[in-house]
Amino acid sequence: MTLPLINGTVDDVTKCWDLTETDLERFREVQQLAYRCAETTAADLEAGVTERQVAKRMRRWLQDQGVDDWFHLPFAWFGDRTAFRRFRQPLQFFPTNRKLEDGMPFILDCAPVHEGYTADIGYAGALGDNPALDRLLGDLAEHRTLIVEQVRERRPLREVYEAVDTLAAHQGYENRHRAYPFRVIAHQVDKLPPGTGPVVGRFGLRSLRWLARTTAVGLRQGWSPLWNDTRLSDHPPTPGLWAVEPHLGLRGVGAKFEELLVVTDDDAYWLDDDLPHVRRSAAPAEEVPT
Repeated sequence: MTLPLINGTVDDVTKCWDLTETDLERFREVQQLAYRCAETTAADLEAGVTERQVAKRMRRWLQDQGVDDWFHLPFAWFGDRTAFRRFRQPLQFFPTNRKLEDGMPFILDCAPVHEGYTADIGYAGALGDNPALDRLLGDLAEHRTLIVEQVRERRPLREVYEAVDTLAAHQGYENRHRAYPFRVIAHQVDKLPPGTGPVVGRFGLRSLRWLARTTAVGLRQGWSPLWNDTRLSDHPPTPGLWAVEPHLGLRGVGAKFEELLVVTDDDAYWLDDDLPHVRRSAAPAEEVPT
């Protein structure tokens, strides 16, 4: 199966790739690698460790596994920073010296590139018991179902974003993905040519260039690789791979998942159902913390 992508170009824009089943399997492998990094790191967390130390652990682990480039370097957020409380500018997202404490929630986020294949994942947990986080993680499963169903229906991406808002409000949560730059709930990724590049402000320069050029193409054609609640996303789902990250908050506790959604001309599906948050939602009630 070949996954059709937008083929418009501007100037020296990198060739948009037709993704084969082999390509999708490679994306799946990198996504699994990124989640193994998050799970391995989470299992070793201890009270007193800082966000910066954890982000460095994740970077080192991924590089030891052969990661050679980045969409962005790893992030770690602890405590009320998981809900992006009072975040007003991009530098506030960067890892800090905030220390992890017992009962505190955390989010680990990384976006490695390996041989041109990108993943972007988010993993939420807590050091010990945190009932608010358990509630958020349980209810996020509804958002995963809602998003893929509405994209399959070919609803404009702006409407899908608004449907997530409506569901979150019904559940009693705040939309926290609106705090991200450009208010995005998702962004596209693509297969890059194999290679490496420098990191600028925690983002891989090659990925930034690809995103900028794709944005230029999209503006000419009436779509955007940045999925938010503005008129730029008031168009049907664009075929390709989307890193989707609904992020919810409850009284200073934030939680999200982030994973790749495959969109074709007439269908949509999550790239992989064997992920930590999916396994958690499928586990019998007695196995899930309450």
